[in-house]
Formats: sequence, structure tokens, C-alpha cells
Amino acid sequence: MVVDVFNMEGQKVSTVDLPSDIFEAPILMDLMHQAFVRQMANARLGTHETKTRHDVRGGGRRPWKQKGTGRARQGSNRSAQWVGGGKIHTPHARDYTQAMPKKMRRSALRSALSVKASEQRIVLVDDMKLAAPKTRLMAYSLNKLVGNATALVVIPSKEGYTDVIRSTNNLPDAKVLLAQYLNIRDLMKFDHLVMPVSALDTISGFLG
Repeated sequence: MVVDVFNMEGQKVSTVDLPSDIFEAPILMDLMHQAFVRQMANARLGTHETKTRHDVRGGGRRPWKQKGTGRARQGSNRSAQWVGGGKIHTPHARDYTQAMPKKMRRSALRSALSVKASEQRIVLVDDMKLAAPKTRLMAYSLNKLVGNATALVVIPSKEGYTDVIRSTNNLPDAKVLLAQYLNIRDLMKFDHLVMPVSALDTISGFLG
């Protein structure tokens, strides 16, 4: 697939052929969904905890004797039906981690990138450099490249892109991500994928 390459002013300067095994892969919606659910589940802390009748303070002997009072029998004033009693069927600390083979995760990424490519939502830049680390300059460039849409800015490494990182951090509709940390959630969250041509080598290194 041949796509245009732009400069930071939004002007076309050349074209490049995207690797077909990554950007023209079969689109597997079920696999993309499974990868997304896994990532969201693995982000959960699972530290929530509620107290059962064995954990709350109090209890001990019966509130009243078993028979002869005319009232319902009660074994403890910390049972669930009492105010201040323990809770039933409420959350407890657990591990939400889901396993997914690496080949399946990478196949899901290839599917997501293929969706972006088929919708012409991949914007390549010849040299992603700024004159100064200014949010205004990065906002101007992204507006020229993708308009008012949200953008995921993918860079090959931190070296040489410090100004881009600092200038994008304050933009609410953009995010900077290292190419090696490409993930299904960010690909689905942002409208466009903006990256320098050099980032293709990093992506091809682990998805090709």
C-alpha cells in the first residue's frame, strides 16, 4: 500500500510503500476485541475489598436466646441483615489478569493497523522536528496533518524527539507513544496514527 509522506507543514513531499504483511493483514475483529478486553482487564488493580460477617467488629454471642421471645432467631448481630453487619456477594481482592499468546496479540495489532491503513488514517511525516519545544507549534502541525481529529503520535525512540514529547503532553487530543509500546487500546482510541517514516522500521521489527 502506497501512502503519502508529509512535512510538518502538511505538505506532501514523497510517498512510501507500507509493508503489506503488517498494514494489509486480514482484519480479525474477534481477535482485536479479545486483545482489547485483555488489555483493559490487565489494567485493573483488583484491590477492592469488602468485609464479610467474619471481618466486621462485634458479634459474639446471640442477641437474644433461641426460643421463647416471639422474635425470629438470630445467631449474631453482625449477620448481613443487621445494620453494620457483614456483606454478601460483594467484591473481594482478586487478579483480573488474562493470558493471551504473543502471536495472537501481534496479529491483533496487525489487524488494527490494517484498519487504520484501509481508512487512510495513517499519516507519515518525513522528519518530525520542531523549532522549539512549544505546544503551540505541535498543535499547529497536527492541525495541518489531521485537522481537528485526535492523533496518536508514534515515535521510534525518545532520542531526538524530546521536543515532540514535551510539546504534545499538554494537548488533550493527542498522545505520544513509543513504537515498541504500540497497543490495541490506543490504536482504537485515537482517530489518526501520526508517525515519522523511521518508526516503520521499529514496527516492522516486532510485527513483520
